[in-house]
Amino acid sequence: MEFELDDDLIAVEDLASQVFGALATVERVVEVERTEGGFDATLWKALADSGLLGLALPESAGGADMGMLGLTTILQQQGRRVAPVPVWSVVAGAALPLARFGTPEQIERYVPGIVDGSIVLTGAFDGNPGESAALTAIRKGDDLVISGEIPSVPWAPGAAGVVVPVLCDESVAVVVASADAPGLTVTPVSVTGQTADAALRFDDVVVAAADVLPGDGTQIAEWTRRRIRLAIAALQLGVCEESLRMTAAYTSERMQFGRPLSTNQAVAVRAADAYIDTEAIRLTMRRAAWLIDTGREDEADAAVLVAKWWAARGGIRVGLTAQHLHGGIGADIDYPIHRYFLWGRQLAFTLGGADASAAALGDILDRAPSIGAAG
Repeated sequence: MEFELDDDLIAVEDLASQVFGALATVERVVEVERTEGGFDATLWKALADSGLLGLALPESAGGADMGMLGLTTILQQQGRRVAPVPVWSVVAGAALPLARFGTPEQIERYVPGIVDGSIVLTGAFDGNPGESAALTAIRKGDDLVISGEIPSVPWAPGAAGVVVPVLCDESVAVVVASADAPGLTVTPVSVTGQTADAALRFDDVVVAAADVLPGDGTQIAEWTRRRIRLAIAALQLGVCEESLRMTAAYTSERMQFGRPLSTNQAVAVRAADAYIDTEAIRLTMRRAAWLIDTGREDEADAAVLVAKWWAARGGIRVGLTAQHLHGGIGADIDYPIHRYFLWGRQLAFTLGGADASAAALGDILDRAPSIGAAG
């Protein structure tokens, strides 16, 4: 594969950079966190109007059919601005599985609204690799009656609904649960990244058969988690890139003993290690995205876990390096680098941290195709 972006993806990168750069300034991000509940509705509308929300979706669902390479290119730019909008959870966690597995009626009901920004559906697929669904359901005629609680669902406050796997009759079903369904309680919670998350409690919530995705729920859930993990890795890449850029600028301008801090060998070596970690996230993430977009799901299964491992382990190292090399100002919670540190920590542990990702990778290595294998 080619690890460089082609002309179409470069155009996407430029457009996303312009939108996030214009509307997700440091001052605006702080304002959204403090006064607007952590969700920037203005930026969300701009992303929809520019066509970026539908970019990864197939043309049959109203998208541009640019797949995971398209989505990860957008998310990388979002990460550079730590922009408070739910791109990864809405597109990877809801729109993509609906477009791929939904009935024509489900696609018509939900996907156009996601693409134009009028509907926010978030995915609730969090948990460590290998864990079973947090929610259980019993059948009542053709409907499902769901109970249980999910401690933290990304971007759930204000969402119209959630796409979530549930355990029913020893099998998994993936459903779309409306946020205003009787028995569903949405309670906002504080999270490390300061984004808009909520705990969801289901007390005998009825989901009609029309809102159950057809097919094998276990396969749908794993297909979706694969894309969510990759989306998180892309977002982490942007966070690391900007953290490293800010650190390079600061250490080049900060004078110590009459010379720039960056000329200190220990500083240069620490920054170089952070650069290597960032590049490892980039290369593993793009390889996994390419495998998915070329239909090589078996290979992508392992490749995504590798990318998520680097996003977790390498992402934390980059965040610590950036904060440390900023010295005392790096500990100031109002200084911009601290927000990147928080986002990096949040992303590292979403859908499994480094240890959980490595354990899941170990479980599939005996059946995963080798890198460079013919096929």
